[in-house]
Amino acid sequence: MKIKSKNKVNKLKALSAFAFLLAFSFTACTSSHNVENSRVKIEKPLVLEAVQTPYTGDGIFHDANWIADDMNLGLNLGNTMEAYDATNCAQITYRWPVDQGADVSRYESCWGAPETTQEIIDGMKAAGFDTVRIPVFWGNMMVNDDTWTINPLLLNRVREIVDYCMKDDLYAVVNIHHFDEFVIRRNTLEDCQLIFTNLWTQIASYFANYGEKLIFEGFNEYIGGQQFNSLGKLTDLTQDQQYKMAKVLNQAFVSAVRSTGGNNRNRVLVVSGIWTNIDLTSSDRFVMPKDSAEDKLMVSVHYVDNTMFWTGEIGTQTWIYYIDDQIGKLKKRFLNKGIPVFMGECTASYVGWKKVIPDNAYEEYNESHECLDYYLGKLMDEKIVPVIWDTPNDFYSRKDFRIKDEKNEEVVRKRALQAKAR
Repeated sequence: MKIKSKNKVNKLKALSAFAFLLAFSFTACTSSHNVENSRVKIEKPLVLEAVQTPYTGDGIFHDANWIADDMNLGLNLGNTMEAYDATNCAQITYRWPVDQGADVSRYESCWGAPETTQEIIDGMKAAGFDTVRIPVFWGNMMVNDDTWTINPLLLNRVREIVDYCMKDDLYAVVNIHHFDEFVIRRNTLEDCQLIFTNLWTQIASYFANYGEKLIFEGFNEYIGGQQFNSLGKLTDLTQDQQYKMAKVLNQAFVSAVRSTGGNNRNRVLVVSGIWTNIDLTSSDRFVMPKDSAEDKLMVSVHYVDNTMFWTGEIGTQTWIYYIDDQIGKLKKRFLNKGIPVFMGECTASYVGWKKVIPDNAYEEYNESHECLDYYLGKLMDEKIVPVIWDTPNDFYSRKDFRIKDEKNEEVVRKRALQAKAR
């Protein structure tokens, strides 16, 4: 199976209340492991010196709703900075790679991505995207000494990619991706709180001088995820434990970023839902964190048609009803209360994933680009920020710097122009 197919299985895991599917199957890179038991040796969060940048903005920091409206349509730089050696990553003995002498590009290209260039980002801008999500596995090249100190070479490379986006006046969204899985699986909630506070203090303090075009997203999809029990088996949390984890870790993220000062006092932040699942996150049990800044938070969920994808009903009337229902839940819980929604991952293509349509299902849309156009329109009409999940040379060609399929290209351009005209 190709990398992009495996990645889609992981990225589109069924996070709905109807079906939970978890697939952690990645192509691995060769690297050394340290298999000592994990401990936490954090006396206090590590504050880094803020890097100097020309992209400080104009000093104005708009509220989250204004930013969401301005972010329009986004694309993920997938299988790139979040790539890591995933061999046996679901085993309790797994430790992140320890290779201080490696070039960062070794990890950046680990899952088949070319090194990210200004030309690649320029092409995304030209295609009509206003937002680039940059998932990052911060454990790469990290010394496994339980101080959870990010390698400065990795920080600098992420900054270079952020700067590519800033040069094109794009929003850049940086998160903790897959590394949240590693941390949550192996640590108590109290230790997770310490670790993520330390990680986000480092990231935020390093980027503190950047203007509002830089957005931080706390985590990826693993809030509420499984943890190892005393026998080393991954075990589901109760819903009480899931919602408690979301409350504690989202608060740790927001508090850590705000504590670093500078532009981080007013930067828009994206907090993560339970599994980024719409049904679970739109529950009243999900608590938005307290924030010293006013109206500067968004909430992240993924895949507005997730269950329909797995049941093979994409393009049917049932699919349309389901999308409306999911958006309705988001409106009731968040949008109508002034909290914007960041759809951090959306399906790029339905080609090859449409199963047998049920006999009683009337199919409204037959082509992948028609489905793309429909759901993007529905999300953008509600000012939900859709960010298409993409891996190297899947939806967008990082070789030719353009969207590969002309019909998809037309859809993105049309929706981008409509967003700018509203």
